[in-house]
Amino acid sequence: MVCKLGRIAAFITGVASMLGTGAAGAQGAYPDKPIRMLVAFPAGGPTDVNARLFAQYMAEKLGQPVIVDNRPGAGGNVASTMVASAPKDGYTLLYNTSSFLLGALAYKSATHTPLKDFVPIVRTVGVPLVVAMYPKVPAKSMQEFVALAKAKPGKMNYASSGAGTIDHLAFAMLESRLGIDLTHVPYKGTAPALADLVGGQTETFMTTLNTVLPFVQSKQLTALAVGSKARSPLLPGVPTVAEATGIPNIELTAWNGIVAPVGTSAEVVSRLNAVVNDALKDAVFLKKLEASGAEPYGGTPEAYEKFLATEQVSLAASLKEAGIEKQ
Repeated sequence: MVCKLGRIAAFITGVASMLGTGAAGAQGAYPDKPIRMLVAFPAGGPTDVNARLFAQYMAEKLGQPVIVDNRPGAGGNVASTMVASAPKDGYTLLYNTSSFLLGALAYKSATHTPLKDFVPIVRTVGVPLVVAMYPKVPAKSMQEFVALAKAKPGKMNYASSGAGTIDHLAFAMLESRLGIDLTHVPYKGTAPALADLVGGQTETFMTTLNTVLPFVQSKQLTALAVGSKARSPLLPGVPTVAEATGIPNIELTAWNGIVAPVGTSAEVVSRLNAVVNDALKDAVFLKKLEASGAEPYGGTPEAYEKFLATEQVSLAASLKEAGIEKQ
């Protein structure tokens, strides 16, 4: 009897031990602590706004806080470098824009290689760029702006969120194709560039639709053209850049995505990809995006990887065309 009871006790102990191990394993399932998502631009800018929308949704679905950490500087290279050297455990992510590629292409100081040092998770959204003008400038259309710029070569200026950023590249390309000569005024982010434009310290700025929309609606800025293929329903009276300039097939759009340090497990990448794709199918979430003029993308990590490879080639060619040399 003692022997039998001993065997029963041993069996119960073994089961308890396995249950305990299972509970510990469940607690260790990803994520079991807050996730930090770096943004390469200051708080309040268009990238930051989109990142916070996704961070909130991800936190709700993952059951852990997703903390947006703004680390501006060097055309996005500060944030990219921090994430590239972070632990490969899925708890440090980069909410990236084209600056993720442009920073490495346009800055000599860049120490990261986008296609080697990161694993793509998902491309999130695209937002068209808008050519916005300070309303006291005597140009109410792209045609009038180009004529004015040609009459005053080198005298007019345009702001950007920083040297080597997508808005700098887009305006420099436009400058080249239209045969005009403007002075570039770089800022440390979209918010300060926009503030100076609204205050009349600069004359024009090409930035995302969600950034300029309230200022256009309040007549503080004039929208001359939108960079999407078709006119935006949020600014139906504003022509596309192609319509306004006669440049065929030109599209000027800022895109966003999420990447992690290379070496992050496939399971973690898959989990994060699934959550973001769920967000992009959620009707309430999509309404928030649509209100800012953002177009949802989504897709697989593999699709984002292919896009990044193609886009890097395209951006390198655009930098050369625009005459932007490494800083």
